[in-house]
Parts: sequence; C-alpha cells; structure tokens
Amino acid sequence: MYVCGPTVYQRAHIGNARPFVVFSWLRNWLRETGYEATFVHNVTDVNDKIYDAAPGRSAQLARDATNWYLEDTADLGLGTPDEMPFATDSMPEIVALIEELVAAGYAYPVDGDVYFRVARFPEYGKLSGQRPDRVEEQEPNPLKEDPRDFALWKANKPEEDTWWDSPWGRGRPGWHIECSAMAEKTLGPEFWIHGGGLDLVFPHHENEIAQSRSVGRPFARIWMHNGMLELGGDEMHKSVGNDVSLRNVLDTWGREATLVYFLTGHWHGPIDFSDTAMQAASARADGFREVFRNPHVAAPADAWNRFAAALDDDFNTPAAIAVMHEWRDHALLRRALGVFGLESLAEEEEAPAAVVELAERRQAARAARDFDEADRLREELEAAGWEARDAPGGYRLVRRP
Repeated sequence: MYVCGPTVYQRAHIGNARPFVVFSWLRNWLRETGYEATFVHNVTDVNDKIYDAAPGRSAQLARDATNWYLEDTADLGLGTPDEMPFATDSMPEIVALIEELVAAGYAYPVDGDVYFRVARFPEYGKLSGQRPDRVEEQEPNPLKEDPRDFALWKANKPEEDTWWDSPWGRGRPGWHIECSAMAEKTLGPEFWIHGGGLDLVFPHHENEIAQSRSVGRPFARIWMHNGMLELGGDEMHKSVGNDVSLRNVLDTWGREATLVYFLTGHWHGPIDFSDTAMQAASARADGFREVFRNPHVAAPADAWNRFAAALDDDFNTPAAIAVMHEWRDHALLRRALGVFGLESLAEEEEAPAAVVELAERRQAARAARDFDEADRLREELEAAGWEARDAPGGYRLVRRP
C-alpha cells in the first residue's frame, strides 16, 4: 500500500491523521488474515506550501514539521509505516522519470520548467470523472503548450532556498511526480493499493496515473480514498478551541478516545469532529475498559467470524465496533482491540499507594461495622478517581470513568 502522507509545513491537524490511522489498521487486518502487507507512507518535504510558509528557510521548516508529524503519529500507538520515503531523498528517481517522459514525448521543457502533456494521455480524468476538455488550468504559465498541462519540474526562484541540478537547470520537482517516483522506488512499477484523502483524487492522483502509466507502469490496482473530517464551528470543539492539531487533540482527549473516534466512522465517508463526538468516543473507550473490570463471559462460537465479516466488507469499522460492544469475552475482545492499537484498554491501571491505603482503611471499617467511616472513605476514594469493588477474597481497585 502506498498512502500519500503529509506535506510538512505546519503541525498536522486531526484530519491529517485519518489516512495514517485507517491504513495502519488495514495493514494490521491484512496481516491478521494472512496477507503479507507493506505500508508505505511518504513525506512531501519539497512543495510550494513549504516555500510559501517559510521563504528562505523552507528546509528548516520541513525538518521541524517532519519531526512534529513523526512525534504526534507515534503517540497514536499504532507503530510506524514499513517505509517512509522522503521527496528530498528521491531526486535521482524523480529526475530519471521526468527524463523518460520527455524522451517519450509526454513532457516538454519550457524555460527551465518541464510540463506533462495532458492531451497525450487519453485516459486522463478516468479516476476522478473529470472531463479532459473541462479541466481548469492548475499552474498558469503563458509558455505552456496547453493550459491543462501540469509541472513535473520547476525552475528555481530567488526566494526558494532549496534546489537540485537537472538536465533542465537548477530547480525542484512538482508535487505529483514526487509520488509517482516514490511509489515505484518503494513498491515497484505495480502494486495493490494506493490510498489518501478524498481531496487528493484530483488533480494529485489523476496526475500520478498519467505520469506513470504513460510510460508503461501499471501503477496501482486499487484506489482507496478516505473521507474528510468536518470540523464545524468553534462551538463544536470548545475542548480544543481553535487548535485542532493532532497534538492538541491527543493532549486533550488521549490516544484511546481519539482512535475510538476514528473507528466510529466508515473510512470512505465524512466524519464530524466535535466535543459531542469525542465525548461519545471517550465513553465507548470506558465501556471497553469496563468489560475487563468484570468477569469473563465466553462469546458464542461464531463471534470472531461476525467481527471478521464486518472488516472484510469494505473494512466497515462501525459494524466491527458494534460487534465488539456485545462481547464480555476478555480474550476475544483483547484480540480485536489489538487490530486497532487499543490493547491498552484491557490493561488494569495500578492504583497509587495512597489510594490503596484508603481502600484498606475502608475494608477495615466495614469489617468493624463502622459503616459511617466506610462511607466517608468511599467518598474519598471516589474523589481521588477510584472505586473499590467487591471481589473474591476482598476487593479490587478500578479507575472511575
């Protein structure tokens, strides 16, 4: 799987995390069901947005924003992609692919730039449904042969602090050619799945197809485009204010609630982000924790098959989580949570020594039939965020929801 990753010019917002999460889960499920799955997630560290955000210091911003992205996605607890190619590390492959396109007549140089001839690729628009005769100009330049043509290479401008040498002069690649080259570099000329946000269908993925297939690369067999987050107004996310960065959402709600939130929406549909949605996700996470605080109850023999059927049907996580909520089977639920990086919901938190002392004093008060004191100590426990539940041989301490 090749999944378009971040353009690193700012801190990733919560919506940027959706493809990372969805395709990390898909990799886990494919491996769970016996496939060999490789998840490639690129980093676009050369792009107009980076130059615009930090004139004269784009390279430093790209390094900083890459580190932010790696730190924030690491805190989701889903592990890392199997490969993370960087555009800046792929210049030989990018230049070689552009040279091949020029030699084949699919591209042409103009005053240090190189453009792809859209008219030469008859399947252009097939992925997105765009009519080729109605495609609007993506990158204005009066020297282009056709307004629809898009840039493969861009001549260096005075305010741009990074460049590479090429047969067409000093410059840097266009956005679309980077992914064509990085996908082939990591997965070869043909691979199974290409993923990314729905906003990338056109022009980014349409242009990738044109570049790669015009010179004989079969490219991706299956396209998966996740739906977008709908953030609403400020009143919809007062808990995080105007800062809807992944970092702030994780700090405010925690990784487990954040992952459960993503589970509740089908990957290819839109999903609302709001305080209400996050509160519901947090409550669902607590519901799973509660299962492990209570006795194990074996699930029916077909329980796992129902869960698997939900994920095998277009990776339907809302249907899968509905099945999981029926279970009181600790082993089965722990296995399913593991697919989504949520094994931690099965772990019991160890109570601090001061809380244990309160619980012991409460037990002693109950044994002495001093129920007023026992009630007072129970209230102290609750105020500290804990609850003492009766259990064989005494009690067990659990964190209150």
